[in-house]
Order: sequence, then structure tokens, then C-alpha cells
Amino acid sequence: MKSGPSLKERLVSQALSEGFVSCRVCRPWDVPQVPGRLDAFLQAEYHGQMGWMAERTHWRGDPAALWPEAQSVIMLAESYAPDHDPTEVLKHPEKAAISVYAQNKDYHDLVKKRLKRLARWLISDAGGEVKVFVDTAPVPEKALGYAAGLGWQGKHTNLVSRDWGNWAFIGSVFTTLDLPTDEAEVDHCGSCRACLDSCPTDAFPAPYQLDARRCISYLTIEHKGPVAEDLRSKLGNRIYGCDDCLAACPWNKFAVAASDIRYAARDDLKAPALAELAVLDDAEFRAKFSGSPIKRIGRDRFVRNVLYAIGNSDQADLRPVAQALVEDQDPAVSDAARWAVDRLR
Repeated sequence: MKSGPSLKERLVSQALSEGFVSCRVCRPWDVPQVPGRLDAFLQAEYHGQMGWMAERTHWRGDPAALWPEAQSVIMLAESYAPDHDPTEVLKHPEKAAISVYAQNKDYHDLVKKRLKRLARWLISDAGGEVKVFVDTAPVPEKALGYAAGLGWQGKHTNLVSRDWGNWAFIGSVFTTLDLPTDEAEVDHCGSCRACLDSCPTDAFPAPYQLDARRCISYLTIEHKGPVAEDLRSKLGNRIYGCDDCLAACPWNKFAVAASDIRYAARDDLKAPALAELAVLDDAEFRAKFSGSPIKRIGRDRFVRNVLYAIGNSDQADLRPVAQALVEDQDPAVSDAARWAVDRLR
């Protein structure tokens, strides 16, 4: 069986040729800090309605328990850096702001296919067994990325790199092969508070801590039912996710352009008109967002978000759009419609 530095070099070369911007290796047990941080996060109830985060904590806190046979974790970063200023749409309240990562194809599918190709190459070249993960299993990807040297967890809790900023998806390949590891990255945030100060809802109780219950990404994607009224006005025109803290990071001056054209924003999703999105029925919603991560939240939650944006728009001509939905069969949609109508009186 091939092993040692030569295999590691071939692995990195193959990963870069697949389109990843970085490839590093650590051990599954190199994240001793995770159990304490996870427990504190859950004890504070920062996870909100994401009950799945409180499940299988023995795996989330200890990646080695997920697959005891694994000896190495190959951590990979794939850039999705935007080719436009994602905050520009915030200046146009009649338009919808959609998070950069959701403006085209679902990254889960794209990254996993690359991971599987890399995993097949590794088996062919060196043998062993593999398992691949990308944001759909109880794997502490950011902590493992930090341990492997991909980057460090910034004050906004996302992974940041001096080489590619913070616009990147993280994937992992667990393997039974004993690969040479890389040194963990060190924190380069310094005294910077750009990400913390940019948050519209003050979702960071302290640096390196996130209260998801106040995070716009959580509120527009994970939160079921009506959003608390004191937070609705802070959503602005953000209808799916939020990029404010990511866009504020100074390390993005080193951002690497996305290698896959399928991450480039669709023209109809860069700044779509709120009036056009609000009238989508279930079939139209599914057709428009086929292959998009937006599809998973469903029409009702999506239109709820659009109505909050309409209520924040100060555009009187959008009032009839909201009025038409006050009797919607979904309680959260009808509630959002009434709120928007009242805001636009």
C-alpha cells in the first residue's frame, strides 16, 4: 500500500485539479474543544428550533466515534466567492436579497460529487476505505477544518483563510489510511470586529459565539412559523439567508474565484422583484427553485419571508400584493401578509 509524503502530495494535487482551493489533513480526534463548545451552545439554547443539533451529540463532539476505523480526515475547501457585491441589493428595498450560496445550484450536490471522485481516486491509488461528508451529517466540519489548517474559525464562527477569505464550502473525506497531517491554523482576527458590527440583528452575544435564534440565516431558513415581531423589521429585504458578516471580512481581499460556473448567480436570483416572488404558488415555487437549496424550505416559508421584506420596503405599491395574501391557507403567510399591510399603510 502506498503511503507517506508522496501519497499526500498526489492527494493534494488531485484535490486541486478537482476544483478545491485547499486540501489539508488532520486526525478525527484532533478537536478536543468541540464537546465543551457544543454543550455551552446547547445549554444556552442558541440552536433554537434546530433540535437535530441536540441529537447524536456523541458524534458531533467526537468525530472519531462517527467511524472508529478512520485514521485520517481529509478536509477540503471549495470557493463560491461571488463575482458581484452581494450587499448592493440591500440598497434596493423592492428587490429580494438571497444569500450568495443559494443563487444557483445546490452546493451539497456539487461538492459531494467532487468528494466522491476524489475518494474513488484515493482508493484506486492507495486502497483503504472512505466515507465522504458535506454538511449533512453530525460532523464538526469547521473545527476539523481549523485542526487541519484550512483556516480558523473567525469571530463570526465561520471558517476564514488568509488564502481564500471566507467564501468557501467545507467537505471532508474520512479514511482508514494513515496520512501525514498538517498543522492547525492560528487565529488571525486580531482586534477586528467587522463581522460582528455588520450583523443587523446583533446575533453575536460575544466574539466567536452565535445565537442562531437571532441570525437572519436561521430565521429565514430554519425557523418555522411566524418570526418574532421585534426581529421582522431587522430582516430588511433578506428573504433567504444573510451574507453581511461574511461580506464584511477583510480577508476576502484574498478570495479565490469560484471554479465551477454553477456557483455563478442566476440572473433571475441576483435581485429578483419582491412582487414577482410573493405570488408564486407551490408548483411555481418548485419549478423556479428546482435544483436550488431554496427549494427545501417550501413555498410557505419562502413567501412568509418575502412578505416580511415587502413590509420593510416602504413601497406603497406593494401593499396590494401583501393584501392578496392575508387569507392565505398557511397561518405564517397570512400573519406576515397582515403585518406587511399594516406596515405599508
